[in-house]
Amino acid sequence: MDNAIYTSLTRQSGLNKQMTVIANNIANAATTGFRAEGVTFTEFVHAVPGGESVSMAKANVQTTSMVQGAMTKTNGTFDFAIEGDGFFMVETPDGERLTRAGNFTPNAAGDLVNLDGHMVLDAGGAPIFIPPDAASIDVGSDGSISADGVLVGQVGVFEPVDRNMLNRETGVLFESPEGSEIVANPSVLQGFVENSNVNPIDQITRMIQVQRAYEMGQSFMETEDNRIREAMKTLSGQ
Repeated sequence: MDNAIYTSLTRQSGLNKQMTVIANNIANAATTGFRAEGVTFTEFVHAVPGGESVSMAKANVQTTSMVQGAMTKTNGTFDFAIEGDGFFMVETPDGERLTRAGNFTPNAAGDLVNLDGHMVLDAGGAPIFIPPDAASIDVGSDGSISADGVLVGQVGVFEPVDRNMLNRETGVLFESPEGSEIVANPSVLQGFVENSNVNPIDQITRMIQVQRAYEMGQSFMETEDNRIREAMKTLSGQ
C-alpha cells in the first residue's frame, strides 16, 4: 500500500476515535460530576532504509479535564459537592474508586451510598453510617457529619497521588493505580451537586471541525486510490 494511504488511514482512525470521545462528552453534558475527555495525538516516524520515511499519527492518549463544573443548589440533605481539588471515594466490587458525583443517600442499612449503591467512605476508608432516626443532618465544610448535633462521621476527600495515571472506568468513576491521599483542608458543600464540566457549544463546534477533517481525509484517500489505479492501468498497458 502507498505510504500516503498508510498515513491517511492512521489519521482517519485517530479522528474517528476523537469523534467518539466528543460524542460521549456531549451525551454526558448533564451528568453530575462528569469530567470531559480529550484525545492527544502523537506522531511516529518510521525510517525506511533506502527510501522515504513514513510519518503516522495516532490518537493513543485520552485526557481528562479537571476544570471544576458549576454548582447547582439542590437543598438535598445528602447532596455534597467539593470546591477545589479532591474526590469522594466509594467502595465498588472492584475496589476503591474516586468520583466527583456527590449525589448520595442512606441505604436500608443506614450506610451512605451513591446512586449505584456503592458505599461512600470516610477519611479513614470506612463506610459512613447515618442514624435512621436523626431529625437533622448537618455537614461541615471539612466534610464532618453531625446527626442532631452529634458528630457521626466525616466524608473523606481524597486526591490521587498521580492525576496523570487516573483511569476512567465509567462516566464518573476513576481508578487511581498509584493510590490516593487524604486532602488536609477540603471544602465540602451540603445541598449542592457539581455539574458536568462539559461545554456543549465548544464540543459541538469541535465535532464539526473533526467531521470536516475526516471528510477531507476520506476525499484524499479516494483521490489517491484512483491515482494508483490509473497508474497501474497505464503500466499494464490496459
